[in-house]
Amino acid sequence: MQEAITITEQPVSVSVPVGYSFTLRCRAQGHTSLQYQWFCQYQSDCCLVPGATNQDLPIVAEQTQLYTCRVNDLHRNAVFSDWVKVEVHQCVARGLPPRLWQGEPVIVLNPREQRVEVGQPLQLQCAAMGVPAPSYQWYRNGNLLEQQKRKKLWIAHTKVSDSGTYLCCASNSHGEHWTNAVDVHIGTCGSGKFFATGKIALLVGNNRYQHHPNLMAPVRDVFELRRLLEHLGFQVVSLLDLNKAEMAAAVSQFLQLLGKGVYAIFYYAGHGYEHLGRNYMVPVDAPQPYAPENCISVQRILQKMQQQQTALNIILLDTCRKWYNPGRALSQVQPLEPWGNTVYGYSTSEDAEAYELHDGEFSSGIFMKYLKKHILQEKKVTYMLEDVLEDIGRDPLVTGKQVMEIRHTLKEARALTDPVCPSGAAAGHWGHGQELPSRAVTFPCGARVELRFLRLFSNLMFVCAKPQPPPAHVTDPQLLLRQLAETDDVAIQRESCLDHVETLLASVYKREELDCVFQLCALQKIQTDVVLQLDLHYTQPGTKQRTCESLQTTLQQSLLRQFFSLQRAPARTGSVCLQDALGPGADPKGSPGTDPKGSPGTDPKGTPGADPKGSPGTDPKGSPGTDPKGSPGTDPKGSLGTSSGPSLPSSSPSNFSSEPEENDESELGELCLALNQAGLGQDRP
Repeated sequence: MQEAITITEQPVSVSVPVGYSFTLRCRAQGHTSLQYQWFCQYQSDCCLVPGATNQDLPIVAEQTQLYTCRVNDLHRNAVFSDWVKVEVHQCVARGLPPRLWQGEPVIVLNPREQRVEVGQPLQLQCAAMGVPAPSYQWYRNGNLLEQQKRKKLWIAHTKVSDSGTYLCCASNSHGEHWTNAVDVHIGTCGSGKFFATGKIALLVGNNRYQHHPNLMAPVRDVFELRRLLEHLGFQVVSLLDLNKAEMAAAVSQFLQLLGKGVYAIFYYAGHGYEHLGRNYMVPVDAPQPYAPENCISVQRILQKMQQQQTALNIILLDTCRKWYNPGRALSQVQPLEPWGNTVYGYSTSEDAEAYELHDGEFSSGIFMKYLKKHILQEKKVTYMLEDVLEDIGRDPLVTGKQVMEIRHTLKEARALTDPVCPSGAAAGHWGHGQELPSRAVTFPCGARVELRFLRLFSNLMFVCAKPQPPPAHVTDPQLLLRQLAETDDVAIQRESCLDHVETLLASVYKREELDCVFQLCALQKIQTDVVLQLDLHYTQPGTKQRTCESLQTTLQQSLLRQFFSLQRAPARTGSVCLQDALGPGADPKGSPGTDPKGSPGTDPKGTPGADPKGSPGTDPKGSPGTDPKGSPGTDPKGSLGTSSGPSLPSSSPSNFSSEPEENDESELGELCLALNQAGLGQDRP
């Protein structure tokens, strides 16, 4: 049976400043002429609005109230519109809303930083003006919180995992606006237990050297260490095969992210050498022979880490320490401050080599073999490293060849498992953030393919083509994914591709997702958009003929580089500049030397093949190499790093605001029911 009266346009809630003029609208249809009457509710009183008998109700905002409109016909049929809230903000910052405001959300109240004990309630609050009234969605660490869709975020019993960076998005039909991001710590920071204000890690593995022997272990070692550190709450950037300019850029931005109370880890696996107590990392483009100015000084990095007032600085070097350039002067590095917060973990001792284990498709460093066994332990970091040292010492493959060395000034029992207790606004997002969103493409035959983007390292990812169930007229489909056009980027991709990385991919993702994959590496070098072509080969049942259809899809350079584009922190006093941090020209020049990891040709290999079952043998990390295509002074154009979460626009609303009067939205239905029970639905307007 058709309703006697149907409301065709409901009024909408608004959120406006005091004194703002607007109109509530209600439209209805019926079999006879219709009459309207508006009602309002303030606090516990619900009353008729005198003279409000039109479809439109003009209002000058004075106080937060609820409104509904009753519509009745000549047969005494009556219906009520939805209850709507007119939320009035009594105090907003000067200049809000803007002069030409069209009703888009405007933040008038930002949440505030919170420190809450475990088990206690957490409340964050924000507010925004908008016509219609904005809806709200809260995020933590860039991840959407499904149950938090109101102005007030409420967690009755907090857990340590509730710690993080929170912000809220206010949106309506005119757009969206974000609150400021605030840090929330849930824990027992005041109880005396150590904590970090943040955990930041940079991992670099150099494998493919152009003028020196290649290494195998850094690929797997960086991959496994990244996963372990992320489990410990670190924001991690992991990079492979960097030339000197790229290493310098990565280190410089890593240093900018450090701040007071941060736990910082720098890990390097690759060729290196030691000169009178100074350690140098060899980029993939260091010439042969090379000098210190062709390399990166580890001591300079640690010195700059200390200047950022970090709580814990850890340098892990999985590289040889053969003496090199004995006739050269020391690098100009100032002594470290006596702050008792520094830990060196060397994979081997002075004037010794570091070894790799060959085990099937992949190699792993001896150091990483045992570090990953102990790194998750809840104990002082130096005690954890001592466990690693002892295990390496008991390994018969490297007995008498490789002994780990630990140096530290750590005066407090800080552990990698310590909780994160953020202090102040987050400086930026570092590490792997949200994956590139998948996309679907449709061939002319109707077959659909989903493209997914899977990353293993910050500068290496795979594009995976996953076919959806095909239409009935498409049988035996096969996909081929390839890169179009012979460009410089394509040549770089071809040269940079790593063998056997698919094995690591298969250890993370399901096999069915990896039927058709394409490797994109050296993302930091990409200068143009990447065009991929999908070829679909299939059989037509009627003709039994094989048919090929092709589609192209473009990956924008900016999207690819978002894996290593850093949201920079605001400039701080004593901020680190690249030249100052690494100072490649600070080392006095001298005669070039020879291989840093031992003279070429000396291969102190272990005893491979001793075990008929294939027990791994050992290899020292060979001599370093160069990359003639990467001149050391070039800027790799693009910051290195990734976002822990989706990229969110910043906002700059004033914090000067007061919380408006409000009625919880859940009460609107109860008010409507109470109004009908009061008999208003039976009264004539």
